[in-house]
Amino acid sequence: MGWLLRRDDATVFLWIDARTDTRAEGVTTTGTPVAVGFLDGPVLRVTAAPDADLGALAADAEDLLVPGNDATDGLPVPGWEPDTEEPWLVFSWTPEPVSSRAVQVTESDTADRALVHRAAFTGSTLTADHWRTMKKSPAGHLAVETLVRTPAGEPAAAATGWFGGAGRCGLLEPVGTHADHRGHGYGRDAVRGACAALADRGASAVAVLTPAGNEAAAALYRSAGFTVVRENLDWTRPSGA
Repeated sequence: MGWLLRRDDATVFLWIDARTDTRAEGVTTTGTPVAVGFLDGPVLRVTAAPDADLGALAADAEDLLVPGNDATDGLPVPGWEPDTEEPWLVFSWTPEPVSSRAVQVTESDTADRALVHRAAFTGSTLTADHWRTMKKSPAGHLAVETLVRTPAGEPAAAATGWFGGAGRCGLLEPVGTHADHRGHGYGRDAVRGACAALADRGASAVAVLTPAGNEAAAALYRSAGFTVVRENLDWTRPSGA
């Protein structure tokens, strides 16, 4: 959601129940949504409902994937190849009692929340105004925000959790620790605080994805009580196809 809102030329693709319609671009429909995706450079990123027919979605998605759009995240396209060199780890957290130094982000914390993000991710240009834009989006009310400060009051780590509905799994994205404050457990506290906030709203579990090669992130989530439940693979267009 955050990346999409920062791309003026991004196009969202919505798949709805095939009994009422097919894919609709930029159109409001009355059907039941089964998947949503958008083109992020060469990658089609898709999130589908648990009972969605991935085969049908993938066949339809082939119409979108012209040469140059050579990878999909979350949708296996027939004839394409799984990218086994860069798997994604899917972690899950089960609600439990939580002790954390994290606090909920308020309007007065917005600048510090953005500062942590820029300091955590090299090259990020996220500003407080960008963050406010994301929070004002249709999905903004689903977000929970936590911030952890050092004993001196400096912003050290932050996490955003997305509520998927009572009894459903929530999602963490993004999570980051300021480069100057790593190794002190601040990131773990931000994560656990966000998880607790999602559980308080009724989430049955919390999931997070990270590249298998990101050992620091994997260690953080394990320290926060997450366990690996599976690996996800992107799918890429075969050479010459």
